Amino acid sequence: MQSPSTISDTNTSPSLGPIRKMIQACIQCGTCSGSCPNEFAMDHTPRKLWRMVMMGRQAQIFHSRTFGLCSACYYCTLRCPRGLPLTDAMAALKQIAARQGLAPYKKSVLFYQSFLHSVRNHGRVREMEFMTLYFARLKHPLIPFRFAPLGIKLMRKGKVALQIPSKGSGKLEAIFRKAEEMESTI
Repeated sequence: MQSPSTISDTNTSPSLGPIRKMIQACIQCGTCSGSCPNEFAMDHTPRKLWRMVMMGRQAQIFHSRTFGLCSACYYCTLRCPRGLPLTDAMAALKQIAARQGLAPYKKSVLFYQSFLHSVRNHGRVREMEFMTLYFARLKHPLIPFRFAPLGIKLMRKGKVALQIPSKGSGKLEAIFRKAEEMESTI
């Protein structure tokens, strides 16, 4: 695992190689940026991000919020005049950030891991278990208190149930193992 401070800018970065190959035909027209509904909140436009990928600017890319804000709407991919898989490239950047355990993306990774843990055990998300696991993984005892009023409101309306923790049925275990097996070959 690399911390953001140890990520270097290098044109021979092995982790950016496949992404660079996906977007190598980019002509920097800006259609992706003009199509992106989340561009207003990004610190770099998608067009600028693709240029940084081509230049191997790993430190700038992984300190950026741009790919983390991609909602995978596919507008950029559908409108790209070169037909580049830009949404897939954004997803690949998210995967690199998750695998390297980069600090800005750690909370998101823990959130998704907690969610999948609950689904894996019960076949659906059990909200109380999911949030308890997520807050425990954050290892910050005061964060749950920020969400307590919302949790109480949801429980009063019957949207979140207090359930006794259980091991679950494990009916989806084979599916999850197969998915992990397929991911390990990528």
